[in-house]
Amino acid sequence: MKFDSSGVAAVKARADIVEIVRRYVDLRPVGGRLVGACPFHQETKGSFNVHPERGYFHCFGCQASGDVIDFYCRINGLEFREGLERLADEVGVRLDSGRPDPRAGEKKRLRQACLDMHALADAFFRRCLASPEGTAARDYLARRGIVPEVAAKFGLGYSPAGWQALEDVLKKKGFSPAQAAMAGLLSKREDGRTWDRFRDRLIFPIRDVAGTVVAFGGRIMGEGDPKYLNSADSPIYRKGDHLYALCDARPSMAKSRRAILTEGYVDVITLHQFGYGDAVGVLGTALTPEQIKRLLGFCATVDLVFDGDGAGRKAALRSAEMLLATGAACRVTLLPEGEDVDSLLQTRGREAFEACLSGADEGLRYCFRAVSAMARKEQIAWAEGFLGKVCDANLRAAYAPRVAAALGLSEAELRGALADTVVRRQAAVPASRRREHPGLELDPRERCIVTFAARCPEYVPALRELGAGDYLSGSAARSLWARLAALGDGDPRLVFEELELDFVLEARRLGELPDEARQELFEEISGFLRATRSESARKELMEAMRRARAVGNTGEEMRLFAELNALLGRGDE
Repeated sequence: MKFDSSGVAAVKARADIVEIVRRYVDLRPVGGRLVGACPFHQETKGSFNVHPERGYFHCFGCQASGDVIDFYCRINGLEFREGLERLADEVGVRLDSGRPDPRAGEKKRLRQACLDMHALADAFFRRCLASPEGTAARDYLARRGIVPEVAAKFGLGYSPAGWQALEDVLKKKGFSPAQAAMAGLLSKREDGRTWDRFRDRLIFPIRDVAGTVVAFGGRIMGEGDPKYLNSADSPIYRKGDHLYALCDARPSMAKSRRAILTEGYVDVITLHQFGYGDAVGVLGTALTPEQIKRLLGFCATVDLVFDGDGAGRKAALRSAEMLLATGAACRVTLLPEGEDVDSLLQTRGREAFEACLSGADEGLRYCFRAVSAMARKEQIAWAEGFLGKVCDANLRAAYAPRVAAALGLSEAELRGALADTVVRRQAAVPASRRREHPGLELDPRERCIVTFAARCPEYVPALRELGAGDYLSGSAARSLWARLAALGDGDPRLVFEELELDFVLEARRLGELPDEARQELFEEISGFLRATRSESARKELMEAMRRARAVGNTGEEMRLFAELNALLGRGDE
């Protein structure tokens, strides 16, 4: 669905980009902009810039950029439509679709009905837990060591043993059994007979990232199968899209930049009870790309914590592969045999759990250990499969030598596997989208500078005066810069080699930037280059002072000290 442009503009006007970004990033004022550590890649320096007056953000490190809607979607792992709708709700803007959808009203009513039924079911399950019929469930929670305050925080409930208890509640509120079955709250046979999906189970509400209940998980408290029963997919829920407790963990994750990812509702709740507020859980499935996308909107590192049995080791390997393939940092902790997160924390406390975390394997190293016992043919197949998942050419090039060295593979074996993988991937991509430049490996900041120079050649002389050429250290970037600086108004086809020409033409195909955007981007690059030059000068002065002090030249040391003070006084202006 496309939305009317006036509605999108109204959201941008109403949503304060600084207020939204500050939920996740500590910002400090620098000139007319705000600067902080980028939430989309790992860094400690402030590459992330927010321009309040213009309403956009830009990161020099990873090149992330856009307006407040782009930021909101990216940080929350949402597609544009869903992110726009949620942000519009937050700021009180009503959206109208630009192209009428004859079923739009029906879809909206269906979704709202599902949400309303889940809200009713959530309240019903909570009442049942607090009622006399919930005594066994409360006793079970007490035996598991879950305190009432934590149970209330996570909205735990109880589903009665009857077959139509929830169905009757929904009927009284005007919802038919067919509607409730469509929402995933009732089960339905081919003959039309319906019954409560969850019966005599401890209930765990599943919330989306905004905190709205969209599904439930139910755990049996005695003997029987299945031990866990989850909601079926519905108009408001797909289990591969969500993570348990993400809405609760989001504030802690935004501060710690870490997530603890494990399996099981009780394990996640126990982690929170013991002070690990950045814990989340998968929902009865293997980790999915959609879950990773949502997770990495809030954190830079993921601690995978799994049981030490065969199933846990296999799940850890697959999860680590998927995270590493995106460029995310991850660690793997396998718990002692026979232990899970809940049992370890409840019986041996935080100290024992911290000891396990301290022995975690870095993600790639864990993968190497996991496949080291495989036959050579299987190792090559694993290397091919893992590297084949890494879509970024630079990241793949960084992983490849580590994979080869760790598994004892020859370069020829690895090159052959990679070549086959790349050929297959490229064959699956339409020709119009095949614009890879394998020979140009550029640092992200260097890429930003040379891309701007290629796109806005009139700024090249000013960049040269600021020392852009001195900052560029990579051979590809320096070669590009030298030719861009010499190009002037000339035809790039007469100056550049093939790969460099592709880079320049691709940059220019992006189209011309508005004058104000050009000037602001130039000012950002200028500020970065000045700060870099100032830092380099500071280090040189400090080293010169050290040498003067070493030979007892107090006068020279004091002169250099005065020069250093003057430099620091100028800041990065």
